[in-house]
Amino acid sequence: MAMYTHAARNSGTVSGDATWELRAHATQGRLRIREIGIFMAAATASTFGLGRPSAIGVTPTTPVAGQAEDSADAASAAQTAVAWTTKPTAPASSIYLRRIALPAAIGAGVIWTWPDGPGLIVPINSSIVIFNLATNGVIDIYARWEE
Repeated sequence: MAMYTHAARNSGTVSGDATWELRAHATQGRLRIREIGIFMAAATASTFGLGRPSAIGVTPTTPVAGQAEDSADAASAAQTAVAWTTKPTAPASSIYLRRIALPAAIGAGVIWTWPDGPGLIVPINSSIVIFNLATNGVIDIYARWEE
């Protein structure tokens, strides 16, 4: 399996909205997430949840493929998105895999890792999303995954 990564700055700050999505391809295999990092780019206390959406985003307006960590590997089939025609919906019953409350300090952040075993799996034609659980500040976010 090849390793990919992508980083972005996101300005979606509305409470209850998706702010970032990592989307597996519709037919090319599932993703194995190894790491996700979120860091405050604005001095705003913020609360985020990592979860599997009830419905993935529809028509991402700015999808970006991950970068292969080995330039000899094929292009990533997965894409990240920070804007959609229809945003991903929150997990059923607000069930999140991780939650974090960050202070109003630029650079405050968290790195979630899944170094052992299969990692955090994103099935084919599915996604994993960072949701705003409050009115949040702008963030820098990155993910590292295998395809």
